[in-house]
Amino acid sequence: MKIQRGLYPPDTQPVALTIGNFDGVHMGHQALLNELRTVALGRGLQTAMVIFEPHPREFFNPQQAPARLTSLREKLERFAALGMDRVHVCRFDAQFAQMSAVDFINVLHEKLFARFILIGDDFRFGSGRGGDFALMEKIGAMHGFAVKAVHSVQSDGVRVSSTAVRAALAAGQLRTAQRYLGRHYSISGRVVHGDGVGKTLGFPTANIQLKHNSPPLSGIYVVNVHAESLGVLQGVASLGVRPTVKHDGKPVLEVHLFEFEQQIYGKHLRVEFLQKLRDEEKFPDVVTLTRQIALDVEHAKKWFEQHD
Repeated sequence: MKIQRGLYPPDTQPVALTIGNFDGVHMGHQALLNELRTVALGRGLQTAMVIFEPHPREFFNPQQAPARLTSLREKLERFAALGMDRVHVCRFDAQFAQMSAVDFINVLHEKLFARFILIGDDFRFGSGRGGDFALMEKIGAMHGFAVKAVHSVQSDGVRVSSTAVRAALAAGQLRTAQRYLGRHYSISGRVVHGDGVGKTLGFPTANIQLKHNSPPLSGIYVVNVHAESLGVLQGVASLGVRPTVKHDGKPVLEVHLFEFEQQIYGKHLRVEFLQKLRDEEKFPDVVTLTRQIALDVEHAKKWFEQHD
């Protein structure tokens, strides 16, 4: 899969193209991308995507922007697994935000050689979100490229969306989130040096670098950890602000791996959230915290025994 920065084509190969943020790459996104790939194959086209970084809502109102479900790296990995040929990552800044919907469509057609465009039925684009499917279809008819809208995917009567996934994760409903995503929710990142608190308490942890400071879930979880060259490891994870030992309020993802003593600083891990054990809480002292961590480890190990 080719990754391009901005709306600059690597060649003049015509494409079947889609546009969006694709946060979470959930079942609705997957249905859209599978249809795009089918159309491209039938028309002899490559598949191409246009995505935005940062998310437009992060640009316009960073304090009110929704929690990220996936980092850019995680999204690109999902796109590659779904067979996409090319992804254009567009920097969403003040200049890009001022581009009119008509100019944006013309760029897709004239610069990216879009011959077929597939978008969600509710997708809006261009300055002031002035563009929609009707405008795209009208200009497509004028310039000779096809446009199609794909309808939302439903799960038990609920429209599958990034918002629905966030709500399920925030409520600790991991099975619901899994149903919307088509997989367990996970967070990926490199292992970085922490403050050593876990080790001093007798439960050493791998500290995973978070790309964004407002993860969509918090608490204590049973996890599988997919590690470079180490396979799948079992453990228990804490995702939160650690109120018993810290006061700065910055979220941290720490994973205690069972029966594991290797050095893994710098490795890239994917932490897969399987079951929520409890909410994060502030304990009266470190002794009480240590006792609770021991119980969390015990409960996580029992969970694995029951789900082997």
